[in-house]
Amino acid sequence: MATKQGKKDNRLSDKEALHIAETTDVSPGQAKELAEKHGKDKAREEARNFKAEG
Repeated sequence: MATKQGKKDNRLSDKEALHIAETTDVSPGQAKELAEKHGKDKAREEARNFKAEG
């Protein structure tokens, strides 16, 4: 079985997504999408920007 070496796992757990959703103006689903697109570390910052732009 081949593994994707060097690729980070950017998926958020339900608990992490819910926490971001509670502290910003995005839904848990949007938080997960932001993490997949921008990385787990930047998801919270992107969620804040998403709120500011809205």
